[in-house]
Order: sequence, then C-alpha cells, then structure tokens
Amino acid sequence: MCGILGCWGDGDFRLRRALEAMMPCLEHRGPDDSGLWFDENTGLGVANLRLAIRDPTPAGHQPMISSCGRFVLVYNGEIYNQGELRGQLEEEGGSVGWRGHSDTETLLASIKHWGIESALPKLNGMYAFAVWDRTEKTLSLARDRLGIKPLYYGRNSGSFLFGSELKPLRAYPQWQGEVDRRALSLYFRHGYIPAPWTIYQGIKKLPPAHHVTINEKGKTIHGPTCYWDLHQIAQSARMGGSASSIVEQLEELIRDAVGRRMVADVPLGAFLSGGIDSTTVVAMMQAQSESPVRTFTIGFENPSFDEASHARAISDHLGTAHTELSVTSEEARAVIPKLPQIWDEPFADSSQIPTYLVSQLARRQVTVSLSGDGGDELFGGYNRYAVGHRLRKLIRWWPFSIRKMIGMGLKNLPVSQVESVFQKIPGSEKYPAVSDRLTKFADGFSARNEKEFYRNVVSTWRDPSRLVRNGEEPKTLLAEKERWPALDDLREFMMYMDTLTYLPGDILSKTDRASMSVGLEARVPFLDHRLVEFAWKVPTSIKYRDGKGRWPVRQILHRYVPEELMDRPKRGFSVPVGRWLRGPLREWAEKLLNEQRLREEGFLEPAPIREIWRQHLSGSKNLGGNLWTVLMFQSWLESS
Repeated sequence: MCGILGCWGDGDFRLRRALEAMMPCLEHRGPDDSGLWFDENTGLGVANLRLAIRDPTPAGHQPMISSCGRFVLVYNGEIYNQGELRGQLEEEGGSVGWRGHSDTETLLASIKHWGIESALPKLNGMYAFAVWDRTEKTLSLARDRLGIKPLYYGRNSGSFLFGSELKPLRAYPQWQGEVDRRALSLYFRHGYIPAPWTIYQGIKKLPPAHHVTINEKGKTIHGPTCYWDLHQIAQSARMGGSASSIVEQLEELIRDAVGRRMVADVPLGAFLSGGIDSTTVVAMMQAQSESPVRTFTIGFENPSFDEASHARAISDHLGTAHTELSVTSEEARAVIPKLPQIWDEPFADSSQIPTYLVSQLARRQVTVSLSGDGGDELFGGYNRYAVGHRLRKLIRWWPFSIRKMIGMGLKNLPVSQVESVFQKIPGSEKYPAVSDRLTKFADGFSARNEKEFYRNVVSTWRDPSRLVRNGEEPKTLLAEKERWPALDDLREFMMYMDTLTYLPGDILSKTDRASMSVGLEARVPFLDHRLVEFAWKVPTSIKYRDGKGRWPVRQILHRYVPEELMDRPKRGFSVPVGRWLRGPLREWAEKLLNEQRLREEGFLEPAPIREIWRQHLSGSKNLGGNLWTVLMFQSWLESS
C-alpha cells in the first residue's frame, strides 16, 4: 500500500524541487520507503511513498522500471491473484526472471506483456496506479473496479498533476486552487463530493473501473474509459437453482476472497463491530488461521451507540485475540479538529470519527486490517432497502396529496417529544437516532415515485441551490435516467445506485482516509469483483427472507456463530452529533455558523443555515446531519 503522485509540465519549474515539495504530504500513506523518478527532457516526474506489505525488500521499491526499460510504474494497492498472473505470464513468455515477489512487479510485467487495456480485466484487487510509457510518451492512470483506492488528477497552473490525495497537489509550488461551487452543491446534497468532481476547479477524481491516458505534456487527456460495467452486470439474468446451492457457492467465494486478503508479510487483523458483515469476515479468517486472529472494536459510553459488548461476545465464541477500547465523548470530539486534514475536501459522514479511532487502535498492533465494507450494498443490508420497499408497496395507490400531507405531518412532529416518548419504550436503546429515522420514513410518503424516494433518502439538503451562493448543481447518476439499469425492484435499484455512488464516495473514502492517515491498510473482501458479480446473479427473493436482507450471508454466518448472538437490529457506526451540537460543541459550531462570517466568506447563504441552527437548538427538529455538512465545509475552509 502506498501513496503515489506526479507532475508533468512545460519545464518552467525545477521538477525535482516540485516533487520534493509534494512528497511529504503523503508520508502517512507510505512511512516505510520513498522514491522518485523524473525525466527533465519531457518535464515528467513521478513519486511513491511506500507502506511495505508484500516483499518489503528493495526488490519492491518504487517507482519501478520494467525489465525492458520502457515502462515506469507507481502503484498503490494490492493484487490478490498475482500468483495466477505470474503463472500465466511465465507460460506465455511474459517474464524473464522475477526480481522479488511484490505485486508491483507482477502488475508491471502484466502491463508490459498484455498492455494496460487487456491487463486491467485480469486483475483481482484494489489499486490506483500511474504508468509512464517512455516510447509513446504517454501517462496512463487507472483505478480499481469498485473505487477502493483513490486517485485525483487534473491541470493546474499549466501543469498536469495527479496523486492519491489532494494534499500533494495543493503542495505543488505553482498551485492555484479555486473552489468549484458546482461540486460544493453536490457536497451539500450527498455529504461527500461524488466522482468525477472534487472541491477544486480543474481537478477530478478518476471514477472507479476507469482508466485515462494523458499525452503532450499533460495537455491532452483521452478518456476516462470504463473497463468493467456494473450497468451490464446488474441487468444480467438471475441464476436458477436452489437457495441451498446458492449459499454453498457464496460461502466458497467469500472464503476464498477472505483467504486471498490474509496474505501479507506484516501483522494482520480485522475490524469487528459485531455486525453481520464484519463478523462474517472474521469468522472466515479464523477458520483459515492457525492462530487467533487479532480483532479490534471501539466502544462508547453511550449505550445507544455502543456495540462493543456484542463484538466481545462474538470474539469469545470465535476465539480471536480481541482488543477493545472504550472511548469517552470527550475523546471522540477531540478528533474533530483533525478531520479537514485527513479528508482533504469537505466530507460529512460523522462515522468518520469512530472509523479513525478504530484504525488508530488497530495500527498499534497490525499493519493490515480486513473490513466488512460492501456487504450491505451487495446483499441488501441497509434498513432503507426493506423499509422503502414495503412502504412504497403499501402506499402505491394512495393519492399523492394524501401521502404528501402525511409526510409533512411526520416531519413536523416535535423531535424532543418524540424522543422523550420513545425512550420510555423498553428496548428503545437498540434504536439510536430515532428522529433521523422518522425523517427518512416521512420521505417515503412525500416522494412521487420510487426513484424520487431514493433521491430524497440520500439527500442531506434537498435544494443545495438555496444554500450555495451562485451554485448550480450538475447532473449526476441520480438525475440521468438514461444511465439507469432496467431494474423494477426498488431494493435492487437502491443497491445499484449505492454501489456506484455512496459506496465509493462515502464508505470507501471514509475507510481509506481514516486507515491510511495512521499508516494502516484496510482490505475489503466483500468487494472482490467475483463476489460482486455473483451477488448480482442472486435473485432478490433469496437475498430477502422474513423481511430481512442478506439472507444467504446470514445462513453462512450461522454455521460459525450462533444465531442468538446476531439477532439484533442493525446499527450504523455513528456518534451523537445532534446532541453534541446542543451541548459541548455549541460554542464551536456558533463560531463557524456566525452570520457575518458566512456572509464575508461568500460561499453560503446565511439565512437557511441560521434557521436550521435555531430549530435544532430549540429541539423542535433534529437537524444535526444538515448542520454537520455545513460545519465540515466551514472547518475545511478554515484549514485550507
């Protein structure tokens, strides 16, 4: 795992000086080794900062030059099928003696032998890389199928820049960054900035499953070109056969995906929240390990947000070497000043806080940690899938005027009273943030159709144009119906949309930045592309049984963990932001939301922000999610 970066310009700067100014910004991603390669004749320079996972010897050093001398590679990621690739290369005469056993060398040999367009579909892994062709004088960038590893690129001050994060781009000596108000509008809808946009004009995120080619000193960009099409996969025919047969095939796939991700030359462990997906990953790890797997959990003092006891019980059953850290609210809030530096651009998923804390905990013992990310999107784990499906079926024939009236009524219920009543119900502590759930439930009534329901559910701000001054929200997949697959089931539609948007834009960005900020590599077995393709062949009637999603995954898990240990409602990895903003964070928030400050900065309209702040403080509504997006932008702006 590494951080990569590079620049290509017109030669009006000292290339080595530029690279040396940019490289320290990625030291957290690669603390073990570093290297740079530059060609002053073409004005190109590339660099790598390495977290040594496979072959930590000098044989794995980057930038790496191919045996023929034609290709120069900088690479961030892991190729899990490198053994098969090396065998195929040897059979076809594509290798002349291996220098070591790093997957960097395997990737470089694959590109040399097959070419980048033919090599990419053969890779099983997570990756973002740049390869320079010294003969053609072209630079190619590529990103893995699901967007596990990030890659930014674009032109700035007459030069082409790329990097694993925005930090090194901003450190480029001639950098001139201007906020893109269109991207800012997207941020306030989603809580993150979806690819290909970034917070800066002229800089893009390379979308997942795409590659792009640059030539003429970075002036001409060809692509991005898609090499793996989820649209086609999602519309493929669903498999036949019995449910038991599907479960058997799935277990074999998950076991293999986990096993491949357990290969490392450094200490390895796993995040264990106690949920379905992380427990499945840990169970498969322990079944394939000769010694106790190291597992890590963060606990909180508030029982509504704490799953540590569940994780502990699962660890005891599986026999893992478990480490649990109980975090106070004060310790969690102490992370907030670090967030703008870790995430580089505005990012408003408050679970970034516990994700950072559990990554920090794990890094004290291991260098690699497996995660359960991706299982919800593939097998229907999010509550909104099942609830939305049932609700839309129930009210499908109701007049829209009636539905809208009910939705507005639910939203206008006084939050403090709702939560006060709910807290008196036995077992209510299992369902945190009930007011937030009520708001999402109300969205189901007020939406005109199923697709609008999804858009409402994923929108933090319904109308960002009211909020961002001179902001115009560009069209994305949410609005471009011609890009939607022919999926009649709302649950499948939501899973598809989440896999292309929320998963890479929020979940994977959160995990990557949090883990790599402390030099920890996070691996995600559920996003093995073979598993993704298999999941889309499984009929929805098998994914959902007894009103719950992930049925086949549950059947597998129950072979390793008793059902009674897993029989509880799904929770998010969340913190009580709304409560904090009315209490210990109020002074901090008031400073950032000051009306005069907002007016002088010129990005946001003060009136709607001040109004929701007033409503939130009064307790009439719980608007912590909306306010958190504003506060994370303001914090980012303050630190930029």
